[in-house]
Amino acid sequence: MSEAAQATLSRDEAFARIRLLRSPNIGPVSYNQLLRRFGTASAALEALPDLAARGGAPYRPAPPERIEREIAALRKVGGRYLFHDSADYPVLLAELDSPPPILTVRGDTALLQRPSIAVVGARNASAAAVKLSRDFATALAGQGYAVISGLARGIDAAAHRGALAGMGDGGGTVGVIASGIDVSYPPENVELQEQVATEGLLIAEMPPGTEPLARHFPHRNRIIAGLATGTLVVEAAPKSGSLITARLAAEAGREVMAIPGSPLDSRSHGCNQLIRDGAILVQRPEDVVELLVGFTGQPRSTFREHAPEYGAGAEDEPVDVAGLLTLAPVAVDELIRQSGASAGAVQMALLELELAGRLVRHAAGRVSLAG
Repeated sequence: MSEAAQATLSRDEAFARIRLLRSPNIGPVSYNQLLRRFGTASAALEALPDLAARGGAPYRPAPPERIEREIAALRKVGGRYLFHDSADYPVLLAELDSPPPILTVRGDTALLQRPSIAVVGARNASAAAVKLSRDFATALAGQGYAVISGLARGIDAAAHRGALAGMGDGGGTVGVIASGIDVSYPPENVELQEQVATEGLLIAEMPPGTEPLARHFPHRNRIIAGLATGTLVVEAAPKSGSLITARLAAEAGREVMAIPGSPLDSRSHGCNQLIRDGAILVQRPEDVVELLVGFTGQPRSTFREHAPEYGAGAEDEPVDVAGLLTLAPVAVDELIRQSGASAGAVQMALLELELAGRLVRHAAGRVSLAG
């Protein structure tokens, strides 16, 4: 566990937080709601069976033995926990609507306090784009920036290698992975991932031992976007994961940049479309620095999407909203309007359904019944 977290958390409460987040049907939204309502993870764990029963199902939290094994696995690889209220938890990531409550990390967390830029793009990148990614990352790391990427093939790997080669003035690289921190993927990046962990910083949201599944990558992308002041897309096809990262950066109010490419290459269509939709065209590392120096939270890019924000009042009693839900996702604010109940009451009802395994949360604050 992180030293900062240990300074404010008892060992038992830190253990309870990990156990709460690893319990069935608990995600960042429900975790934060439970902590707000009950004050401690220990109290929330005691309340889970009753809450789930009100949602219509029995419930058993994650067994303590499983958490003990997880902690041992993390210590074995030299990792530690970073809690959402730790002093060294990244400030920009904490600004997201639902930041990861607990991260596992290996390496130098001081990089999280550096000016930061996410560099993302195609896995099957062109040779020219790989060189651009590497050169941009080398120059930016040399000027003190933390270059953040996802340790994937292509553009991501080139960005990490470039940043490692150009580290200077406090700059370096941060790798965010979709697996547990003790799992390397893809296989050809095993050595690169270890180098990032030892010379930079490696971050994972998933528990140790978790294999990278398709559903984990959007969560990784939100962390990449959330950690950085701006996101640069070097090369991307339409509907690629890199464009999802750009959209998430826009939702968070961060700068979105793209390098233009030939209209004859489908791998450039995503970047060209981003620019058409309002992302800033950049051609040199100096263009990126100009956009990010003195960033005040008002991006020059007009590529923007905003997800609604929702709060939950601890004093509200839950209301029956199950009858308003179907398998089709609906916005929570629509449920609030149709039910006539307070936001806190609706959120508590959704929490009970989620704990019972009857609710699925979707992007942009939407929910549906589980299939």
